[in-house]
Amino acid sequence: IKAQVLELLGTMPTVGVNRDDLYERLGDSYTVKEFEDLCFDFGLELDEVTSEKEELEKASLASKAENASDDVIYKIDIPANRYDLLCIEGISRGIRIFQGKDECPTFVAQKGENKMTITANTAQVRPFGVAAILRGVKFNQKTYSSFIDLQDKLHQNICRRRSLVAIGTHDLSTVQGPFVYDAQAPEDIKFKPLRTPDAEKYPLQEYTAKELMTIYKEDLQLKQYLHIIEDKPVFPVIRDANGVVLSLPPIINGHHSRITLDTKDVLIECTATDLTKAKVVLNIMCTMLDSDSIEGVEVIQADGTTTTYPDLSYREDTASASDIYKRMGIKREQASPADLAKLLTKMQLSATLEEDGDTLKVQIPPTRPDILHACDIWEDAAVAFGFNNIEWTQPQVTTAGKQLPVNKLTEQLRMLVSQAGYSEALTFALCKADDNFKNLRRKDDGNTACVISNPKTQDFQVGRCNLLSGILKTLNHNSSMPLPIQLFEIQDVLLLDSTSETGARNERRLVAAYAGKGASFQAVQGLLDLVMKKLDVPFDKKGSTDGEHAYTLLPSQDPTFFGQLGAADIVYSGKRIGVIGVIHPEVHKNFNLSNIVTAMEITLEPFV
Repeated sequence: IKAQVLELLGTMPTVGVNRDDLYERLGDSYTVKEFEDLCFDFGLELDEVTSEKEELEKASLASKAENASDDVIYKIDIPANRYDLLCIEGISRGIRIFQGKDECPTFVAQKGENKMTITANTAQVRPFGVAAILRGVKFNQKTYSSFIDLQDKLHQNICRRRSLVAIGTHDLSTVQGPFVYDAQAPEDIKFKPLRTPDAEKYPLQEYTAKELMTIYKEDLQLKQYLHIIEDKPVFPVIRDANGVVLSLPPIINGHHSRITLDTKDVLIECTATDLTKAKVVLNIMCTMLDSDSIEGVEVIQADGTTTTYPDLSYREDTASASDIYKRMGIKREQASPADLAKLLTKMQLSATLEEDGDTLKVQIPPTRPDILHACDIWEDAAVAFGFNNIEWTQPQVTTAGKQLPVNKLTEQLRMLVSQAGYSEALTFALCKADDNFKNLRRKDDGNTACVISNPKTQDFQVGRCNLLSGILKTLNHNSSMPLPIQLFEIQDVLLLDSTSETGARNERRLVAAYAGKGASFQAVQGLLDLVMKKLDVPFDKKGSTDGEHAYTLLPSQDPTFFGQLGAADIVYSGKRIGVIGVIHPEVHKNFNLSNIVTAMEITLEPFV
């Protein structure tokens, strides 16, 4: 599961930090090679050494580069799920604890008096909201820039470009609680935004939310977030007790509550479609910035229930030292179970050894939401021990890989069909719902196609349950090519299957189409005969449906094709495995085909 999550998160984020500022926080200086080794030992990677001036010169912005800083910047690759390392504060804290210079911090949320009420209207757009307050913040230009950069990194990473979570930060001294998270008609939300894309064209003044959606279409940064709410009947909005708009999530904050270098108390609010991720993001924002205290905010849900955020409670988990030895390759004589507890503490996972001498009790802080399973604890123990310190060993089990039978057959048939004069096409695995059924004159029984719950476009609504529609669309886009046009594709279709663990299964199929001035049943049937001959499957001339390891053609009732005289079911060992025939004129019209098409589609599963 974790591997799938990391794959969805995408590539590792890169954090740029000022070298001198980082060294000052670490209390030491290093050569590039020494720091690179330190990063590797800690589980990070120094990706690049550069400067602001060098970056601008690379981007061919020489005019701006003249006044740019020559300060050295380290670009460090961070694991995609280590949200606590997305800023210089988190990196320096983690390395200092790893080096034994600092102890693991303890985070506690103080009880506060501020409240935020969530109305029922928010269920139409972004139903969840959490909030917290940081007291006694000391901003300077560097810490302020780091704070803003952390928000951006979180927005691009766990927040999925603000679609799951949007972060808003405000100067608490400029607003008055209790706060209300509501959803209102765009025309009813009017406020002065934090900024506009062009101060001359759009002066910094009050605009309605509807007007701002039009204005920000010219903003290179904010226009990518407009689609999240622009089609909604109501827009989310956070107001204070006086009705002052704090933010229009996930687009822009209000100018009234903007943070400056003089800000001492910061209100952090997160609105979301995923409550779990919202709580993770709020915890990271609260624990990364240096402040005198973290103060909770009581959130009153639409149903009247109340919850105080942030939740900075520590989770407790256990890991077996024996499992670490077995899974990670560390030997007991290299590190005793007590040593493993110390290694985990270096990774901000405070650990103690139980009386049985094997079980490690681990305290997981709110800054480490990446710890999902005991295997994550094993991994951190190995990182702290040092991968280079693990002895090389030969695997005790020898295995040999080989190609899956279905893929081997696919490659052989690809070569065969292409040598027969057909060109291979590659179409999308997702398609319109109509392409699966209506455009092919087939009925949707509701038990065949896998439907996408939140499709991004109308072209990708369902998983394809046939290859034919993709080939027909390809013929439409290549109608200007010389005739005849001969195309084929061997790929998977996706079918619902209640007996499968996932509720669906893949089925490998072959489709071939011949487009010309007239029907060419004989040409496509010749290809079918060739394929069957190579598969060593004889033709049953008697048309029997119960013959074993033989195929025959029987009259077809498939509405995609042109009647019984122009179509036939392909039957193998008594089971229908496909269809061959001339495409029906109505299907021609649905796919805007200019030539007569003859096609076949068969499943390859019985031959694997």
